[in-house]
Amino acid sequence: MSSGAAPRSRQIVIAGGGIAGLTAAIAFAAKGFSVRLFERVANLEEVGAGLQLSPNATRILARLGIPEHLRAASIRPEAVLLCRASDLRRIARVPLGAQATARWKSPYLVLHRADLHAALFAVASKMPDVEIVTGATVSDAAMHAQGVTVAVDHEGRSREIDSLLLVAADGVWSTLRKLVGGAGAGSFSGRIAWRATVRADGEAVAMLADHLPRDCVSAFLHPRAHLVSYPVRGGSSINLAAFTQGGAQGASWSHSSEARPLIEALSGAAPALLDFIAAIGSWTVWPIHTVDPRSPWINPRGAVLIGDAAHAMTPFAAQGAAAAIEDAYVLAAAVADQPDDIGAALRRYEKIRRERVAAVARRGAFNAFTWHAAGPIGFGRDLVLGLLPSGKLASDLDWLYGWDADAALKAVPVSAGAAQSR
Repeated sequence: MSSGAAPRSRQIVIAGGGIAGLTAAIAFAAKGFSVRLFERVANLEEVGAGLQLSPNATRILARLGIPEHLRAASIRPEAVLLCRASDLRRIARVPLGAQATARWKSPYLVLHRADLHAALFAVASKMPDVEIVTGATVSDAAMHAQGVTVAVDHEGRSREIDSLLLVAADGVWSTLRKLVGGAGAGSFSGRIAWRATVRADGEAVAMLADHLPRDCVSAFLHPRAHLVSYPVRGGSSINLAAFTQGGAQGASWSHSSEARPLIEALSGAAPALLDFIAAIGSWTVWPIHTVDPRSPWINPRGAVLIGDAAHAMTPFAAQGAAAAIEDAYVLAAAVADQPDDIGAALRRYEKIRRERVAAVARRGAFNAFTWHAAGPIGFGRDLVLGLLPSGKLASDLDWLYGWDADAALKAVPVSAGAAQSR
């Protein structure tokens, strides 16, 4: 930059106050940037149910000072148990707990999504360089030599804010995807998520108590569906998530449904499992939408997508929240390394993240195929998983849970991003 050029802003604008946006706000502020986060809803609170945070995510959260805010609400499960829905027989056990922490140098946690969101908000809102504005929508942006001028609609007025970078963390229905050349909204995956949270000491859980250990993640596999259960809210509640084929439910994020369609999808499952599902009564149903991860993520002049806005994926690798956390951390580090060359920083971010996201998506597709296997393939799955030692099952996850964002950044030197697409 010549001595006569106007200085570039050190301000980051983030659109979206979900897990991706709040993690990005914390990560950028920790790197010395001023952050302004705008969320379109008036009350900043996360919807949804439980989530699993594998060590690749909890490692990043520890570096950002989040775990102390999660201790009371999170659980460290001892294992993932894979069971046949037809007879509730255990097929395999993947060790977690202390073994996960020792193997991957960070714990595996399960918790309610709202508790993670609350922890991130608590940390971000106390950082002096972070401003969070609710009821405000980032509607557009203009990129120029000194950075990005962002248009924000708030309280019936529109204003312009100068920034170094616009981070679009506005989810699968991102309205800012247009700034990077993205093609419209996400697409329906053909699958439906059924979610419920019930009391751990309630009558429904008691019906299946022998098959729902309070210290494990339990997955019940069926050719047309699967059901996952694990404790949340410090163990006081049980999170349930089932996944079936289904018709698109429109753009609505959720609606309530009685259990009958889920029971029909699980036809042939053990009667005790079906009775348990029926006892839950009302379920919240989400159509699962995805975003093609090959679509554009960056505008080298100063806009970038993270989280679901960039690559919303099916939940079959349990990596949606983790991927958003990884995105936010890597992006902040890449920009901090090259604040005077945003294009190079964004290309480096994209180089690091695209390969990783593609691998996670492949794992999710593999899990979906394996968990829903039927006939001879299902028999072979049960046989192979039953013969594999638990250590082998864990080692197959080293690439996923052992991934370290700082090591990934070091593996792609600063100059590598600058050398591309010039």
